[in-house]
Amino acid sequence: MSQLDTEKLGLVFQSRPDILDGIREAADSPGRIDLFNNIAAFVLEQLTADAADQPVSKRRRVDVDQTNGTSNGHVKTEGTSSTDIVAEAAAEELQLEIKDVSVSIPQRKKYNLCLTKHFIFARTNADPKPVTGMVWRWEDIEHVFFLPVPEKTQQQFNYVFLPRGTYLPTSNNQSTTGGKPSQPSSSAAAEPLLFTIPLAAPKPGSLAGKVAAQAQVAADSYSSLVNWAVPQFLRAAATRLGLSSPVEIVASDPKQFASAVRQSHRPSEKAVHVKAFRGSKDGYLFFLRTGILWGFKKPLVFLPLDRIVSVSYTSVLQRTFNMVVEVDVGDGATEELEFSMLDQEDYGGINQDYVHKYNLQDRSMAEQRKAKRELAENAKKGGAGAAAGEDGEDAAADGDTNMGELQKAEMEEEQRLQDEEDEDEEDYDPGSDGDSEGEGTSSEEEDGDGDGGGDDDDADDDDDEGEDDL
Repeated sequence: MSQLDTEKLGLVFQSRPDILDGIREAADSPGRIDLFNNIAAFVLEQLTADAADQPVSKRRRVDVDQTNGTSNGHVKTEGTSSTDIVAEAAAEELQLEIKDVSVSIPQRKKYNLCLTKHFIFARTNADPKPVTGMVWRWEDIEHVFFLPVPEKTQQQFNYVFLPRGTYLPTSNNQSTTGGKPSQPSSSAAAEPLLFTIPLAAPKPGSLAGKVAAQAQVAADSYSSLVNWAVPQFLRAAATRLGLSSPVEIVASDPKQFASAVRQSHRPSEKAVHVKAFRGSKDGYLFFLRTGILWGFKKPLVFLPLDRIVSVSYTSVLQRTFNMVVEVDVGDGATEELEFSMLDQEDYGGINQDYVHKYNLQDRSMAEQRKAKRELAENAKKGGAGAAAGEDGEDAAADGDTNMGELQKAEMEEEQRLQDEEDEDEEDYDPGSDGDSEGEGTSSEEEDGDGDGGGDDDDADDDDDEGEDDL
């Protein structure tokens, strides 16, 4: 029986793993297999011919590896391609596999989620290899969130994994480190991972892998299973990177923020989200202890607290208002994001319980947040250098430098407040009010008397001198 030419199909459809999966499932007869192989060969031949006819400058753009279903692609990290990382992940021993998980990003489909020492990836039941564009290194994961799915009658939860350089709304879609754009994730997958779990426990036979037996003990629910397994791999990744604090799973908390809008489908439960549009796309804002997340449509946006310069409000109407967040994107540049059509009922909660709590309305506090972030980043760099056997004294010096910057920012803020108080005292004139005119005149007369008293003293001195002459 004929076999699919997976090499050519992979080259043609490497940016569309969903099409590859569909071809594998549909290739159930020799005729269809030959048809798919012929199509792949023809398309690959046309692409090769077109690339050869193009100028070199355009040919380079064709050669850029396109991953994750994005039309513009992302520049590959040196030494890492989609095929390299897929092969590397497939070669590792499978620690845990959770079957039939509903994934929404990068591709909307049910996959088996696989956890190995260095990777988390998705695969199908039909193919043991990881799906191209759906492989992530644990070291590249920078944020993980556990959030309820809004507006569902049955309670469900989303897990969001954000790789480094994928969540800030910059022109090149990169996060920044120490004021400079950070390097993109070394994973071939440069999109976040978002999957949904029910409130129930996994079905029998849903778990596989080396630690499946231990995982089963923690699998009272999908969330307890994931919350048991994922932190172990994140801690191991932090140890390899020499970091003292691993990435944590950040969950929404009604004590942190709760919407004032009542949920009709679950009236006894407080909503921890706010409906908001970003452009023409509708979505939800989550106000978390580490920042503000907007989801769950592409592209996901996360604004860390230490990147927020200020928050302001526009188009304040009777029922809705817009929120504008200014974000530090590095190199002294900032960008503004506007979220529109927020419900007026949530204005008080957002403004008082969140924005003012973290001083996000005050631009002068942004420098302090930035200094704290840089201090933490340099501490991480120091830990990584120690793990690599480098001298830790340089890292300590960097920490001292940034601590000085933080103290300087705090002192400058205190000095600014003191200067304002001094200016207010200098501007105060007790004789400027109409009711105090009489008192002002009296003061002037007293001043006149004082001057006269001084003249009398001079006259007495002259008399004394005259007596001496005598």
